[in-house]
Amino acid sequence: MSFLYPSFLLGLLAVSVPIAIHLFNFRRTRRVYFTNVALLKTVQTETKSFRRLKHWLLLAARVLFITCLVLAFAQPFIPSKNKLGLTRQGATSLYLDNSYSMQNEQNEKRYLDMAIGKLDELMTLFRNASSLQLLTNDFSADEQTLATADAIRDRVTSVRFAHTPRTLEAIYRRQKNLLATANPGGRNQLFWFSDFQKSTAGDLSRLQIDTTDRLFLVPLDAKPTRNVYVDSVWLSTPFIREMQNNSLNVKLSNSGRDAVRNLPIRLYLDDIQTSTATVNLDPKGAGIATLNFNVTAKGYHRGRIVFEDYPITFDNQYFFVIEASPSIRVLHLHEQKSNTDYVDAVFSNDSLFVRRSYSARNFDVGQLKETDLVVLEGVSQINGTLRTELERFVRQGGSLAVIPPGNPDVNTYGPFLNALGVGGVQSQAQPLPTAQPLSDPDRRSPFFRDVFQQTYQSEPLNLPNAVPVWRWNAGDRLLTLRDGNPFLTQSRAGQGYLYMLGNPLDPQYGNIAQHALFVPVMYKIAALSARPQRTAYSFDENLVSIPITNPSEKAVYTLKKDKLEFIPVQRVVNNQLLLEMPKSNQLSSGQEIESGYYELQLSRDGAAGSEGNGRTERLLAINHGNRESTMDFYSAAELRQAFANQPNVEVFDSINDGDFVKVLEEENLGKSLWQYFLIAALAFLLMEILLARFMKG
Repeated sequence: MSFLYPSFLLGLLAVSVPIAIHLFNFRRTRRVYFTNVALLKTVQTETKSFRRLKHWLLLAARVLFITCLVLAFAQPFIPSKNKLGLTRQGATSLYLDNSYSMQNEQNEKRYLDMAIGKLDELMTLFRNASSLQLLTNDFSADEQTLATADAIRDRVTSVRFAHTPRTLEAIYRRQKNLLATANPGGRNQLFWFSDFQKSTAGDLSRLQIDTTDRLFLVPLDAKPTRNVYVDSVWLSTPFIREMQNNSLNVKLSNSGRDAVRNLPIRLYLDDIQTSTATVNLDPKGAGIATLNFNVTAKGYHRGRIVFEDYPITFDNQYFFVIEASPSIRVLHLHEQKSNTDYVDAVFSNDSLFVRRSYSARNFDVGQLKETDLVVLEGVSQINGTLRTELERFVRQGGSLAVIPPGNPDVNTYGPFLNALGVGGVQSQAQPLPTAQPLSDPDRRSPFFRDVFQQTYQSEPLNLPNAVPVWRWNAGDRLLTLRDGNPFLTQSRAGQGYLYMLGNPLDPQYGNIAQHALFVPVMYKIAALSARPQRTAYSFDENLVSIPITNPSEKAVYTLKKDKLEFIPVQRVVNNQLLLEMPKSNQLSSGQEIESGYYELQLSRDGAAGSEGNGRTERLLAINHGNRESTMDFYSAAELRQAFANQPNVEVFDSINDGDFVKVLEEENLGKSLWQYFLIAALAFLLMEILLARFMKG
């Protein structure tokens, strides 16, 4: 038998008090004289023996009462056979998983509530402990200190769901950092109450528990359940225009083992329902729903995808932002151009385009940062800064359309185009050949998909003639000559595109610029040069890239949603703002990150909210990640197998038992005896009262 609090055994010294009273009872007896003492002597002998017996019984009852009471306070127990079992000594860290997957239910009770209930029961084993730590996914400052069992109980009642999932490795590292400070030389014990979701737990094979620590895993025996969530949202076209039909594609996934049939999907724009659709999802499958809509105004529009799916509800809503009619910025660089400025004629008649025109030898290369499409027309030689900056522009996502001069210098164009993936460029021999017509384009090509009307998809076209001034053999052929040589090609270079035309726009080299095909082809090139809209971001992304215009080195950007305003970690690279997504532990007390719309505001002096600041640059939609939407969990058997080589890790699989704490105590602490000694102490106290009351002598 062992004692939890052996220092209380000093209380056994109190046994000497009744013994001393019994042995040193100095009460003086008074002698009384009678005329006839024969009978009294007999009575006296009987009374003295009886009194002596009574005193010994009272002494025994008092001694045993004090002894049992002291032993009860010392809390004796029979140690368990598990040498690595639980102990009430040292520091104890308790991890309570409050991720969104804990919304799942079993017998109409949420997993989080079940875990809180069992943790509260566990506190009965540590009711007198003062070195307890409660850790959640919040990683807040309140979790950095040790507390008593009562303080832990109070904190548990205020635990709410957290948007930041944590890997088990991150949890253990966090616990070790605190315990290393609170109990640097002692053995520690850790409890994990979690559903142990596979998608967020991390790689268990890399999780090595220090041999000086004892880890108790308490899984909730979670079962895979149906859950539908939005995987991604994207537009069918690179941009949308007001007062026109547009379409939005929504990919939904079903992480459960049951099929989902005819799930209604609703699309809201600016809090107005604009479209609906239904989707069927196979078990562990995905489906795409297409929703049609139109907008009546330019600028940003707040969108939401909404559906009903129970019991997991945190991912039943997906936020996104679309921008109607964003300007496409076209930069026209020229040297030799035809008498008629055909490029200007194409892009100057539509407010969608913002066109600027400069001589290729006299322009600020910094303007490339604010450009989507560069049309390089009639430049005889390309080298120096122009070549370097154009290469960087294309590789960073810009589009470049090259319209050659009448006599291109292949010695300078060759290395430039080769660096962008187009090799084998050859100048056409002089004199130039006669004009030849173009071949009919492939109308099934994505490039021409919406160029020709549906009624003309199969009718022959009246195509222009062309006199090519160079030849090459690379890229996707959009237009070709009758002899099979390319006339217009599209090549991928880095993140951008390179378009090459076979001849100048001057009429002596053909009539492509005067032909009806020229305008839709140039429009399509410009449309594809528009950077695809990023409709939404995720808190799970560590770093996001947001395009900005005219970035300033001293500017500081803030994110604001209603009353929540914070400055994330950030840096500007070229024309991209790199933001680190905020975590719960980076916020002030009382602040909480939620899915929704966030304004990206510019603070030029770096102080959010000061006078002259707060101009909204962009509107962003940020959602919680979908890692927690996958309802697949580790079972107790799988956890036991994963930690089979670590004997100091014990997997407890009886959390649903009513006697959870009792089983845990007997298996790891041993059998507690204090309650029996307390009952015995009360019994001996009752015995003393009965002896004193009814044993007359």
